[in-house]
Amino acid sequence: MSDALDSTREFLGTHAPFDQLEADALDFLIPRLESRFYPRGARITDPEAGPAQRFHIIRQGRIRGETPSEDEQLSGKAWELIPGECFPIGALLGRRAVHTVHRAAEDTVCLELGLEDFDRLRARSRVFNDFCTRRLANLLDRLQQGMDTLAARDAGAGQLNTPLALRIPRGPITCRPDTPLRAVLTTMRDERVGSIVATDDAQRPVGIFTLHDLLSRVALADVDLDTPLHAVMTPDPVALEESAPGFEGIEAMTEHGMTHLCVVRDGRLVGVLGERDLLTSQPLTLDGLVREIRRADSVAAIAERLRQVPRLIEAVVGQGAEADQVLRLITRLNEHATRRVLALLRGEHPSIEGIDFTWLAFGSQAREEQALVTDQDNGILFDAEAGDADAIRERLLPYAKAVNQALAECGFTLCPGNIMAGNPECCLSAPEWDQRFTRWIEQGTPEHLLKSTIFFDLRAVDGEAGPVEALRTRLLQKTAFNSRFRRQMAANQQMFRPPLGLFGEIKSGAEGIDIKKQGLTPFVDAARVIALAAELPATRTHDRLDQAVTAEVMRETDARDYHAALRYLQMLRLRAQQKALREGREDDNRIRPEELGALEGRVLKESFRQARKLQGQLEVQYQL
Repeated sequence: MSDALDSTREFLGTHAPFDQLEADALDFLIPRLESRFYPRGARITDPEAGPAQRFHIIRQGRIRGETPSEDEQLSGKAWELIPGECFPIGALLGRRAVHTVHRAAEDTVCLELGLEDFDRLRARSRVFNDFCTRRLANLLDRLQQGMDTLAARDAGAGQLNTPLALRIPRGPITCRPDTPLRAVLTTMRDERVGSIVATDDAQRPVGIFTLHDLLSRVALADVDLDTPLHAVMTPDPVALEESAPGFEGIEAMTEHGMTHLCVVRDGRLVGVLGERDLLTSQPLTLDGLVREIRRADSVAAIAERLRQVPRLIEAVVGQGAEADQVLRLITRLNEHATRRVLALLRGEHPSIEGIDFTWLAFGSQAREEQALVTDQDNGILFDAEAGDADAIRERLLPYAKAVNQALAECGFTLCPGNIMAGNPECCLSAPEWDQRFTRWIEQGTPEHLLKSTIFFDLRAVDGEAGPVEALRTRLLQKTAFNSRFRRQMAANQQMFRPPLGLFGEIKSGAEGIDIKKQGLTPFVDAARVIALAAELPATRTHDRLDQAVTAEVMRETDARDYHAALRYLQMLRLRAQQKALREGREDDNRIRPEELGALEGRVLKESFRQARKLQGQLEVQYQL
């Protein structure tokens, strides 16, 4: 008996979550597990059998899940579980019957626990309860812990998801806005700080003054030292609540091109952070890169600055930022570059003076989900009186084509589908854009459906955002009332399927898996269909999932799993691109599952299952 228990303990010690179970919980579990043999073809669970009563851990063999009403060999909706995996957790938690038949795909041995002991184990073990209630997220936590361990030599690993309050090195140095510069500089010298914050009577930050301001606004401008601080300080400094994670601080400084961030508690100043306080051991700085991009005097200079981005992103990833945060940061950097290109080329095209227009982003840039390697998807929305559109377009097109070419020189590949502002079909007045979207929705040809997956994610990058938001509002209204078009989009969304085989195994060809098309696209396209149906204003995929929960068109538990799967696949793509850039390869979206460890392979398979699950929900909703 002792040998059997030792063997069980050894087996559990190699599989999550049991390898991290608390000692007393493991001691509780092991003697209560019963080993049961199932011959090939035997049914282990059945929807007809009533509420689930037993928790199963596969010891050896394989379990196939099947929907009893279908021929699974033909439908492709069967899936398999392998040793170390367990079931049926959802049914046990919900005190319900299973949704699928679990059948032994070969002679199989399971370790089983009764429902009462399953509940007692959850009450006894925080680790096991966490695994049961958030399985995919739990596995991802385990994976991240392993990565953090590998990166332990970097003292800042993981800090970007800790609250800003924990990064404040000392109390803030403050003064009144009317304090003379001489007194301000004396205080900064005595306190040995590079910044000082001007606060009001309630200790709210109203301005900030840094050594950079001293050089540019005081020394070079020969300003008298009796001048009050408010004349040379930067008003309305960037401020975040102390509970915000470190990454939000990095993002805010990058967005505004600031070197310092005010940390507040209910609006009152509690500390000041520089980028070095958040990104340690990093010779490059994001705020420095943003400043250099904003001041670049040529397209070549912008391109040179952007070549530093992969190294910066590697530092951000190494310090614990989540994938969607990193993609948003990359997008922000790219947009700083885009706006600088637009500004530089304006002077070379005087014919566009007097035209009100907005530079549009479509696709991944609009969703703020750009990765390290990306092409262009952009356009122009301009203001025009009736009958003037053609003449204005002719004035704008040479400028737009020059911008597209300049962006290509900066590393943003020309769009192979010509979805760029230099294309007359992408340089339209607001009524023309509205007419074009209306035609696509009403006609719904295959070409229209393909274009809608790119154009229907749109956002202003430069210029007035109001006309773009108005256009998007009308778009949402039209798609919400056109169920035929949404059904066509849902059917189109099924074209890109996660690479799971007949029984749920990962299928990978000689060239590996295109993680963008086969992993990310199912989530992105499905979230878009859901957003269009419910008139959800969000553009980012993660925001669309959150708004779907708020609108009660998606269960919170489902959204939580979709978030976890999507973030993992996004990070996997980032890692693939980083590796391809280092090795000088172009297959930057491809991964090879055989190169992943056992735990990561399990997470990848579960992430693909979640993509299939989301697609399946659309299949049912639109009767595909």
